[in-house]
Amino acid sequence: MLLVQQHGRNLGLPWAPEGARKMLKRAGFRAELGLIRPHMFRHTWANAVLDAADGNLVIVRDAGGWASTETVEEIYAHVDVNDPTFNTALLATWGEMQ
Repeated sequence: MLLVQQHGRNLGLPWAPEGARKMLKRAGFRAELGLIRPHMFRHTWANAVLDAADGNLVIVRDAGGWASTETVEEIYAHVDVNDPTFNTALLATWGEMQ
């Protein structure tokens, strides 16, 4: 139980998934971040673990409870286009970009 009702008739009961979605949506727009969905936290977490594990898909698979490393690789092991290493490799491959 991660989120608990703090007041009202459902005091002490867990939030329904739709309640969490609505809260995140409102908070995202109030903070001018746009639409935020709960699953985005899973993606952010998986990418952070992947970075911390130096790209070790087995560690991410086990930590996140996925059935296969292929799932992790297809969804989370994508290139960070803002990474200077990626930019260097791209320039080395394609030459100076105009």
